[in-house]
Amino acid sequence: MPIPTAAAANAYATLARMGEQTASLGTATGTSAAGPSFGSVLKDMVDVVNEAAQKSDTQAQAAAMGKANMIDVVTAVAESETAIQTLVSVRDKVIAAYEDILKMPI
Repeated sequence: MPIPTAAAANAYATLARMGEQTASLGTATGTSAAGPSFGSVLKDMVDVVNEAAQKSDTQAQAAAMGKANMIDVVTAVAESETAIQTLVSVRDKVIAAYEDILKMPI
């Protein structure tokens, strides 16, 4: 079942806003670590999810027009779902770690 265009556009806009917010995390902390900042890693992850969702939507639209192979559509949707599940899992781990920090005695 193809994703409605308006719903897909809203999802992409939300993901883009999330990416902008995570990008500001890395610059707001002012860290000078040798590796990439957590904010930039998170932004990259959101960008990957966004690209997978866009690819999935494009494949679904092409299939609706009869221009795409159903195997490609199913593969794109599965990749998008996996990327979203991974992002949600990372989010849950970050929240759990933050809650553990809040529980620590001062």
